[in-house]
Amino acid sequence: MNSSETETMDDLAHDTIKPLKLIAVDAGDLEVISAHLQDAVVLVGDMTYLPAEQRFAMVANRFDWQSAAPEETDKANYRRRRTGLHFDRVLSARTKGISAARRDAVVELLAIRFESDDAPSGHIDLIFAGGGTIRLDVECIDAQMRDLGPVWGTRSRPSHDIEE
Repeated sequence: MNSSETETMDDLAHDTIKPLKLIAVDAGDLEVISAHLQDAVVLVGDMTYLPAEQRFAMVANRFDWQSAAPEETDKANYRRRRTGLHFDRVLSARTKGISAARRDAVVELLAIRFESDDAPSGHIDLIFAGGGTIRLDVECIDAQMRDLGPVWGTRSRPSHDIEE
């Protein structure tokens, strides 16, 4: 995983966390990006596939898991950040359970997964709460995530019911 900027304990203590800039070129890198984007909220209209450029891009409001206090009662460090994500070398994009016509609908990203068909090609699934999925057929993993702007506080920490 490549990161052009890293955080220190002083950054956390002084609330001056530097924006993340991450690159993924393999499945392990993509898992790191997935962890940072877990529970990001996205407007359907803020996602697009550009076939002529072989690119899928989106802008999301990610929950800042790095700065969240481990105790659920300490809400002082709950915050979100505007973040951009794009995948290059995308051959096709398909959706299931997400209507492109509902551009103002909000979806919650749960995970990003890669499955190889014939290495290095395969497909990347963006998995959303409620069963929605975007599948990207890719030549290889070529992704970038970058925080775009300021941080703002939020009152709630994402949580999920886990069924046994």
